[in-house]
Amino acid sequence: MAVTYELIKEEKNTKARLGKLHTPHGVIETPIFMPVGTKATVKAMTPEELKDMQTQIILSNTYHLYLRPGHKLIEEAGGLHKFMNWDKPILTDSGGFQVFSLGELRDITEKGVHFRSHIDGSKHFISPEKSIEIQNSLGSDIAMAFDECTPYPADKEYVKKSLERTTRWAKRCQEVHKKSDVQGIFGIVQGGMYRDLREQSVKEITDLDFPGYAVGGLSVGEPADLMYGVLDYTVPLLPKNKPRYLMGVGSPDYLFEAVIRGIDMADCVLPTRIARNGTVITSRGRLVVKNAKYAKDFSPLDPECNCYACKNYTRAYIRHLFKANEILGARLTTIHNLYFLIQLMENIRDAIKKDRLLEYREEFYKKYGYDL
Repeated sequence: MAVTYELIKEEKNTKARLGKLHTPHGVIETPIFMPVGTKATVKAMTPEELKDMQTQIILSNTYHLYLRPGHKLIEEAGGLHKFMNWDKPILTDSGGFQVFSLGELRDITEKGVHFRSHIDGSKHFISPEKSIEIQNSLGSDIAMAFDECTPYPADKEYVKKSLERTTRWAKRCQEVHKKSDVQGIFGIVQGGMYRDLREQSVKEITDLDFPGYAVGGLSVGEPADLMYGVLDYTVPLLPKNKPRYLMGVGSPDYLFEAVIRGIDMADCVLPTRIARNGTVITSRGRLVVKNAKYAKDFSPLDPECNCYACKNYTRAYIRHLFKANEILGARLTTIHNLYFLIQLMENIRDAIKKDRLLEYREEFYKKYGYDL
């Protein structure tokens, strides 16, 4: 198998786990946060900068790369790793979430999804088979099965039909996957906010024996406590000897709460997106560096941070860059936010090792300004 998981330790006081995810392009220590490189680049970052901050794996987007520059061109270039000069692991999503988020521009059928490009309005069709063909061409280490991401809120009858279609599509993905020796496929559990439907989806998807499993359909607008509740009863049903991936979460509180419930992998555009708007995540909470009160603040973004931005530049300077519309401003805030979350996950792994994750969470939340 191209992708295997090694469980190293389970924490005494929580469901948190330490593990190693073995892939064709290296071993990943889990739990892990994956920066998102949607269009074959993590926005504003070079691969060398990502490596310097100990990024272990990045995520790229099947839908976007299919539309531009095209998966066949990337295959011709030698695959996504070579195309973007990244020699560590890559996970590609299936394109499902992007296609379903198009709303009026798409039509879901049993065969797949007809949609119009958000770029030029041209007509396209992605099926489970097409999604896997694209991901085979991209050559990612981990491909995702093509699923139907259920919106929130959604009525139970719709969610049931949707999750059953996701199961049928997952089988079709497995049937056409041609590169199991160099690429693993993860199945995706759906079921909305309904416990019995989540249980049904877990059973159906795990019966297909994928090398890893994602919990999908969360962080789509539901309240945090509802998401945590779904994780509480869903994650324990997933196999212990396989990695568990929560799709689309990246704020410090979501990462802590997911790991405590047994999640091994997470990804989100949040750190890079808010960075481009001048917002940074610090040990004392979020900070909007564009605000006027930082005009003469000659301290770093976060005095407790050792990233390149914090070691070399001040809030006043970075604010000036944003006000002057200089690209370097967004680069520095992006470097900081990604470093912060990657370091946070390293600290979380260390806390699990020492059986003190709950204490570390309490210390972090108190300083950050979260309520426990």
